[in-house]
Amino acid sequence: MRFHVFVLGAVVLAAAAGPVVAQSAKRPMTFDDLMKMRRLGDTDVSPDGKWLVYSVTDVDLAKNTKTATLWIQQVSPEKEAGGEAKRLEGTEPGDGGAKFSHDGKRILYLSSREGGQQVWVEDFDGAAGTAETPKKLSAISTEADNALWAPDGKSIVFTSAVYPDCPAIVVTDAAGAGAGNTCNAERDKALADSKVKARIFDHLMYKHWNAFTGDKRSHLFQLTVDGGAVRDLTPKDGHDVPPFSLEGGCGCAISPDSNELAFTENLDEEPAISTNADIFTLDLTTVTGAKAKPVKVSTSPGGDFSPAYSPDGKYLAWRSQARAGYESDKFRLVLYDRGSKSTKDLLPNFDNWVDEFAWAPSSQEIFLTSGHRGEADIYVWNLTTTGQPMLWSRGAEFSDLHLIGKPYAPNLSEWGIAGIVASSMKADRPTEVVQVSLGDTTKRLVYERGEPVETGSQELAESMIQQITHLNDRLLSSLEISKLESFWFTAEDKTKVQGFLIKPPGFDASRKYPVKFLIHGGPQGAWGDSWSYRWNAELLAANGYVVIMINPRGSTGYGQAFVDGVNGDWGGKPFTDLMLGLDYAEKTYPFIDKSRECALGASYGGYMANWVLGHTNRFKCIVTHDGMFNPESAYGSTEELWFNEWEFKGKPWDSYGKPDAENPYRKWAPMLYAKNFKTPTLVIHSQLDYRLDVSEGYQLFTTLQRLKVPSKMLYFPDEGHWVMKPQNSELWYKTVNAWVDEWIGQGRKD
Repeated sequence: MRFHVFVLGAVVLAAAAGPVVAQSAKRPMTFDDLMKMRRLGDTDVSPDGKWLVYSVTDVDLAKNTKTATLWIQQVSPEKEAGGEAKRLEGTEPGDGGAKFSHDGKRILYLSSREGGQQVWVEDFDGAAGTAETPKKLSAISTEADNALWAPDGKSIVFTSAVYPDCPAIVVTDAAGAGAGNTCNAERDKALADSKVKARIFDHLMYKHWNAFTGDKRSHLFQLTVDGGAVRDLTPKDGHDVPPFSLEGGCGCAISPDSNELAFTENLDEEPAISTNADIFTLDLTTVTGAKAKPVKVSTSPGGDFSPAYSPDGKYLAWRSQARAGYESDKFRLVLYDRGSKSTKDLLPNFDNWVDEFAWAPSSQEIFLTSGHRGEADIYVWNLTTTGQPMLWSRGAEFSDLHLIGKPYAPNLSEWGIAGIVASSMKADRPTEVVQVSLGDTTKRLVYERGEPVETGSQELAESMIQQITHLNDRLLSSLEISKLESFWFTAEDKTKVQGFLIKPPGFDASRKYPVKFLIHGGPQGAWGDSWSYRWNAELLAANGYVVIMINPRGSTGYGQAFVDGVNGDWGGKPFTDLMLGLDYAEKTYPFIDKSRECALGASYGGYMANWVLGHTNRFKCIVTHDGMFNPESAYGSTEELWFNEWEFKGKPWDSYGKPDAENPYRKWAPMLYAKNFKTPTLVIHSQLDYRLDVSEGYQLFTTLQRLKVPSKMLYFPDEGHWVMKPQNSELWYKTVNAWVDEWIGQGRKD
């Protein structure tokens, strides 16, 4: 997996009825402000497009907690703000995963109010926007997650982690009886009660991200709405269905007639070295308890994900990668004709990733989001056309698309929809739900060779975007938050590279400002017009710094060749891209004090910070979080081995006996340049980080101390690859800012 840098009680939503007028006096953002911001989670829209249900997470810094609640709000007509938000009746704090049934008469959600998490359902009145009569449907001992309605409303599919060697769970009613259910419950209790916590491993992937995998595997289950009967759809399967995904979800879809399930599974014998997840279909009309045989419909040796049926049932589409073992290969959009059983790449000439997609009700168009030059734009593609998809909306990072409109309705536009509801964020504001109207469909852009081309207009008419939710308007109106600025420069090989800059509050062009130079993770990731709670660029700028971010080789959103540019070249072109980008910023922006610059990075950004440490003394300080220091030892202590084997061109022993210059594990090893280390460095690492073991941080800190380089280490015993707990996050920001202030703060004269 890529090394990434990167939801209340009876409280009424602030400014739920509309935006708040900005106050005249504004102040810089603080960490407390960041924690007070309400965080949008899952969203869903009723089939008639009138109601929005969504999750909101509130942070209590004093209690060190995050609590999610479910809200409902009317999706108002175009050019009007969303209706008044209110708590979804019948739900409690901690509930989530809400979804409307396809007839709009019920809402399902997940709740742990009676112990383990189970599927609950409420009746929904679409005229009044009210829900009532909450009812628990499932009673499975292994709990339920990622619930999804069947279109006919008669059943629900969900995931649950079970012991594959137990009898298959087949529960005939909501009472939860059955040998499989009992076996799993007894195994869980025995494990919890045992005084022996030792583990025995006989396979790889025995740990993953921040936890040990154990003996359980995720399975798909079907739950009948009337009666609560449950059956395991993947019984005795020793693989996870779906495979682990940072995005979550069931990785599944149900056909419009509710007779077939499409799901994702990786059947390779050793998942630690394989990215080959495939799409399977399963006939749901088999007799209860019978074992239906899944049918593999994907053919790519790379990963296949996110299956979705067309509304007319003729097609199944999914995101697909062509190259085996490469998790950052281009995500293509593949179409499977269920009648002819043929597959084709819908967008062979589209060079960026398809991040997500949604079918239009007509079954002739697919709307998709794709990262492009620091944004995640919305595009539309008609199945009968050729060339490139048409740009629909830009100017933010869009996700979680919901198309408004019913199949074959006579009053829809030529695009088969009445509008789009989506999540949207920018660098200067957290995620909110917006409505993207149709706008003038003659004024769109297509992309040819990565460049925008006008279609029917001399200028881009961006789709009308109306904000529906207003989770943080009142707080944001009191803060001075700068806009993200973009710049471009030329790399050594003449490639155009993009960078971004954020100015501090109260910016004065006549002054000189110190620089926080941020390096993103991945390496197949990207900086852009987006909000983060872990590495918030606005907060890092708020105490008097210019923040600069470069998207070097390996970054997404600039074509697959640009992404591939980091493979086997970790300290090569990406390093020179970063340094040339900083050179350009220093020459272009006279308010930058190039004598006071600090480099900060996490994950791959932490690796690059370590590489910078041994290859330049231009920075006055460095912050390296969860960075790779010794690629050879990192190979032996990580879990997703496919990543290291792809990025370093094989296994470490494949290059034994070769000169270091021909051995990627040593050629790009920061530890081998330790004699050059001079820059004061703050090392941050966490005990539960199984992507990059904590030993990588220990090795670096030991080296720095023995070299007598000014250094500190911030260690979290209870965090993984990311710092997630509110009070830990507070300590992180305080420690990082104090370290940077110490070496390049406004008070320093040297």
